[in-house]
Amino acid sequence: MGYRLGVDVGGTFTDLLLFEEATGAFWRHKTLSTPADSSIGVLAGVETVAARAGIAPSAVETVLHGTTVATNAVLEGKGARVGLIVTEGYRQILQIARSYVPGGLAGWIIWPKPEPLAALEDTFEIKGRMDARGCELRPVDDADIGAALERLKARGVEAVTVSLINAYLNGAHELRVAALAREILPDVPISLSHLILPEMQEYERTLTTVANASMRPVVGHYVRNLRGKLRDCGMVGKLALLRSDGGLMSSEKAEEHPVSLLMSGPAGGVAGALWVARNAGFRNILTLDVGGTSTDVALIENLEPRRTRTTEVGHLSVRASSLDVKTVGAGGGSIAYVPELTGALRVGPQSAGAVPGPVAYGMGGDQPTVTDANVVLGYLPESLLGGSFKLDRDGATAAIQTIADKLGIGLFEAARGIIDIANENMFGALRMISVQQGYDPRHFALMGFGGAGPLHVNAVARLMGSWPAISPVSPGVLCALGDATTRMRTEAARSFSQLARDTTESELIALLGEMADQTHAELRADGIAEADIASLFEIDLRYQGQAFEVPMTIDAKTLRRDGIAGLLARFDAEHRRLFTFNMESAHEIVNLRAVAMGPALDLKPAGLPEGDSDPAGAKLRDHELWIDGAIRPGTIYDRARLRAGDTIPGPAIVVEMDATTLVEADCVATVDAVGNILINPA
Repeated sequence: MGYRLGVDVGGTFTDLLLFEEATGAFWRHKTLSTPADSSIGVLAGVETVAARAGIAPSAVETVLHGTTVATNAVLEGKGARVGLIVTEGYRQILQIARSYVPGGLAGWIIWPKPEPLAALEDTFEIKGRMDARGCELRPVDDADIGAALERLKARGVEAVTVSLINAYLNGAHELRVAALAREILPDVPISLSHLILPEMQEYERTLTTVANASMRPVVGHYVRNLRGKLRDCGMVGKLALLRSDGGLMSSEKAEEHPVSLLMSGPAGGVAGALWVARNAGFRNILTLDVGGTSTDVALIENLEPRRTRTTEVGHLSVRASSLDVKTVGAGGGSIAYVPELTGALRVGPQSAGAVPGPVAYGMGGDQPTVTDANVVLGYLPESLLGGSFKLDRDGATAAIQTIADKLGIGLFEAARGIIDIANENMFGALRMISVQQGYDPRHFALMGFGGAGPLHVNAVARLMGSWPAISPVSPGVLCALGDATTRMRTEAARSFSQLARDTTESELIALLGEMADQTHAELRADGIAEADIASLFEIDLRYQGQAFEVPMTIDAKTLRRDGIAGLLARFDAEHRRLFTFNMESAHEIVNLRAVAMGPALDLKPAGLPEGDSDPAGAKLRDHELWIDGAIRPGTIYDRARLRAGDTIPGPAIVVEMDATTLVEADCVATVDAVGNILINPA
């Protein structure tokens, strides 16, 4: 057994977690991100964490990496210039879109329509047509295709998308275009819609494939660059990237299919939270991942994170499986300000990021942030990252004083106001994934992680009524832990579009079996043994006439046992939970997906020595903090010296290398057998 390294690159920090598979021993490291070229920060961290473990980088067999490079390409509009080939008559497909305008009735007056990822002048039509059953109506013409491709070449496109009508049923015409494109545009990556998304609804299929094409040069460059630099420092093992749905894909597959990486960053935290929940005996968890720039929240029910069929980043909404993660612009670096117009305090979404960072970092930041407010209130002691990072308390106080002066209130009241607004923003995001989806948050525990999650988790749990508030082991590098402990995953999809009453179980099982064989072959090609591959299926259902589907997850054994009737009964129950009603209409089976997963890593957490409930051995010093409207005496504890069963009355602060946990005044924290801190009302 060798070493696995999880690497998570965030907007502010790059987190690394190295562990030995045989013993479960792990080493962690946090280093500032290098936004201009993420691989610089990654390599600096790799060398440090390997040195800590006393190994050469070449001993690392697998590097598992969560990245926001695809997300940032979309948000910053830095994708490649895409040429689009469509069927005659469909040139305006991205312009017409779904004719949907967000906002109220007058939304169209003020809505700046986003520019499509493939411009109209870079879109060309070709002759040829498939019918709705995938049979050829009119053949394609090579001379016509060649002329369109020559025009794209002259326009200097950096990537090509081919999306022809009904290609999801028969990709022969798209394959012909691709063959000619490889001759005419030999160095340009080509994305075909029937391979990227073989499902009906040509707008979603085209948009998803164009998004994939626009990210390919950016992601491809990043992945090749990182792989090359890792090789240069002696790491010849496998590099795998985290997909939006919480599974892993090989770096080679990621270059071809970057649209699956759009939520790679937030997915790591959910994967890590899942590992902690499984080992701590919790089945229902709300996750609160608070970084420097933003907060990501997700819901895990029965140890299964909620997934969704659409991935949304900025104004782009593509059809790709992802974990149902909501993001708000509230993090440790979120800037507090008082607009002249309203005179009311606001926090975020603007962030001080990694450069220059909060004022307390002493790196040239001059605007007050959430981190500065935490420092002023005494929630963040003077040093971070195990003492290697000193905080400038005077600078933070001066910055927050500017807010207090504008509001005409005291320093501590202003700082607490900043924290309260940040907490409300997080609470709003958590409501979206729980209450608004028909879940009662009181039936869930709340897990706070990321650099700032454990500072806010107690207060947010109080707002939600979600107890206990959990500060997991290594909360600051939990995303990297998630990257390192999750499993390979791949999927195949196809449209089915048939009424359930006209479908037999044997027909459905045969089709799903074919798709499962395809996904198994992909994982075997990545070096996974057939015996280690697990399969499950997703079936999209709706009532006849509806314009949206509800995905249902099922395995082959359950499908054989309960039949289609059992599947429909589950759909009716889920539809009632989501929308409070059912319909009399017939059921329609719309899309089928087969999912294959590699072996789960059976990594057990190291247990803590048993304590006698008294945390005195871990006490560092007494410490005053401003809480519940007054300065109160509290205590600072060293997390590394806490033992299982220790009970910590609030107010208290627990410090460690990568995060700080705040226990509020009327709460009490206990340490469980594996080192998680569980906070409950006293």
